[in-house]
Amino acid sequence: MAIDERDLKADPAVVRIWVEGWALTRQVTAPVFANGGYRIEVGLPDQKRRHVFAAYSDHVRQHAETISEPFVFLKVCAPPGIVRTNLPQPWRLESPGFMMLLSGPMPGGPACLPDGYVFDHQQHAGVTIVNVLDGSGEIAATGRIGFPGELAVYDRIRTHDNHRRKGLGRALMKQLETLSHDQGVRRAALVATPDGRALYETLGWQLHSLYTTAVIPAVVSGG
Repeated sequence: MAIDERDLKADPAVVRIWVEGWALTRQVTAPVFANGGYRIEVGLPDQKRRHVFAAYSDHVRQHAETISEPFVFLKVCAPPGIVRTNLPQPWRLESPGFMMLLSGPMPGGPACLPDGYVFDHQQHAGVTIVNVLDGSGEIAATGRIGFPGELAVYDRIRTHDNHRRKGLGRALMKQLETLSHDQGVRRAALVATPDGRALYETLGWQLHSLYTTAVIPAVVSGG
């Protein structure tokens, strides 16, 4: 009998490594564990800070009750229904996310790009950025990988709209896997969008837990 994905529980050790890898790939300060979750100072105009929790608990509600400014995010490895029920106004949920793990090799051979595209690698402070460039040198797809521990962390995977349906996303993921294997790391983690999840599942990634995001909107409508 298949398990209901709403019943999946995230491994706190996996969440810790993923959070560290996310901060690494985004080149922000390392996360700090406090009051049941990881606090990351992001420092962007549309994302000041994020608090990441490996499960729903009263700590999530307590954070929500003490935060009143917009652009501070709560990220919870729990179903959206549970998180929504326990959040005060004016918190709102964003699009669903999915924490996923790769425990074995992705199917298929080495990364292979269609004609007219090439890989470009850049390294910054322990993070490798892999871009797929088109014939004019413009970025058609991009992704990042970091190695905070026993898991590789994939992040910021994106194929630009006018280059979709050409297999670039699949080739990019395989290229990131090659970099991971070169480091001796065979397992990996990421957080996917619904569209990303569909691709990653075809590549052997498995859902680890649901991942729910809440934030106070920039403009809160009056009642």
